[in-house]
Amino acid sequence: MGVYEELTARGLIAQTTDEEKVRELVNGGPVTFYIGFDPTADSLHVGHFLQMVIMAHMQRAGHRPVAVLGGGTGMVGDPTGRTDMRQMLTPEAIRHNIAQFKKQMERFIDFSDGKALMVNNADWLLSLNYVDFLREVGVHFSINRMLTFECFKTRMERGLSFLEFNYMLMQSYDFYRLFTDYGCKIEFGGDDQWANIIGGVELIRKKTGNDAYGMTFQLLTTSDGKKMGKTQGGAVWLDPEKTSPYDFYQYWRNVEDSNVIRLLKMITFVPLDEIETFSDLEGSELNRAKERLAYEVTKQVHGKEEADKAQEATHALFGTGGSNANMPATALSESDFHDGQITILELLVRCGLAPSRGEARRLIEQGGVSVNDRKITSFSQTFAPADFQTDYIVRKGKKVFHKVTLEN
Repeated sequence: MGVYEELTARGLIAQTTDEEKVRELVNGGPVTFYIGFDPTADSLHVGHFLQMVIMAHMQRAGHRPVAVLGGGTGMVGDPTGRTDMRQMLTPEAIRHNIAQFKKQMERFIDFSDGKALMVNNADWLLSLNYVDFLREVGVHFSINRMLTFECFKTRMERGLSFLEFNYMLMQSYDFYRLFTDYGCKIEFGGDDQWANIIGGVELIRKKTGNDAYGMTFQLLTTSDGKKMGKTQGGAVWLDPEKTSPYDFYQYWRNVEDSNVIRLLKMITFVPLDEIETFSDLEGSELNRAKERLAYEVTKQVHGKEEADKAQEATHALFGTGGSNANMPATALSESDFHDGQITILELLVRCGLAPSRGEARRLIEQGGVSVNDRKITSFSQTFAPADFQTDYIVRKGKKVFHKVTLEN
């Protein structure tokens, strides 16, 4: 099976600009391809993770990935998929975010000995003369055509800034520079990047007379079509300081039943024939597939040791053996108690299970809080230090568990 067929069988490929030629390049090679990453935060998230899995598939097949960090495009912000304008980042914030991205990417892609490249589009975008850019690049773009693309149509009702309108030209110019400077023949991206990729393919053809190609991939979505990677606490990050390995594991352990086989195919390297053995599982038996998904993804992102710890803590929670030593925990100190007591509202906020006392009240009203499997129904419920001499497990909803202890 060629790598193109592998990506197809895993349900990854959405669109190609020329399927026959792209298949030939991807199955042959080696070929240089690129994926762009705008540094909009100080960590990669699960949406980026899918792109790096694809890069790893291609690199394993002998191809050369180019990771383009958007030091230039990040100054503008991609309007794709947005209903409002992105927050403008300072140059200092962009540089910091890029440094964080670099460290995380090196866990997935081998950049040694020229096997992959990491470049910053600020190196060519920030030095451009605007009038020259308009004459050399802008002349090749039709505003009428650009406005037919979904990424712009969805913003027209609320307003699309001229700043954002330039984003497609900048990303297209990235592809042109990578084509001329590095022999990059294919741009990859999520399916929401289709219009931007088309722009680059057409710009290369118009300026050089040569062909370049694009391929997009399915987005990670829930069964109702929403992008994955969000929880009640916010985004699911690859940085362990922002999303702990345990919480990361739990996110994948608790995916919808209908999505688990699809995700095993898309974001793990588990062989397809092995994944097929999970496809007939139903009910509680499907938990085996969910555990495999959670373990494999956590191992890829955080390493085997952290994956083992997260799995062991999960087994302890659900009575299948293991230890809760690696469960997220809060150690209370003497200062947390007032007149020898701490209320359930204060406890939820102290553990980070609620951002405020008001939110803690709402959780209790909805029946979403339990302590040691006993549902909490009173806002005035209090606990004394003696209650925490043994581990207390606070549960929020069905899937979030937190251990509470006393400081030694």
